[in-house]
Amino acid sequence: MRITIPTARILAVLLAEPDADRYGLELMQATGLASGSLYPILHRLQEAGWLAAHWEEIDPSAEGRPARRFYRLTPDGVVSARQALAELRAQTSVPAPVPGTVKPA
Repeated sequence: MRITIPTARILAVLLAEPDADRYGLELMQATGLASGSLYPILHRLQEAGWLAAHWEEIDPSAEGRPARRFYRLTPDGVVSARQALAELRAQTSVPAPVPGTVKPA
């Protein structure tokens, strides 16, 4: 799976509490992503088996709002997400120069 910066943001939020159910609006607020970016990524993560989703079991008329769809990383998703974020960090980190190898301009 290709890990973009928006995908990494979502994974980081989900990994902060891997046993917690998160719903769309909560993820949008935590990541700063718009729904048009968030939901396609959630769908891809779900298709890859990294994410499980389920609908909240409420009576919408009694609650005065629609049911929420909750998302949570699967056990395999937790492992894969941690690995993917570690690889992304390794790819994007700039190594410190070795003393004596950088010549002044």
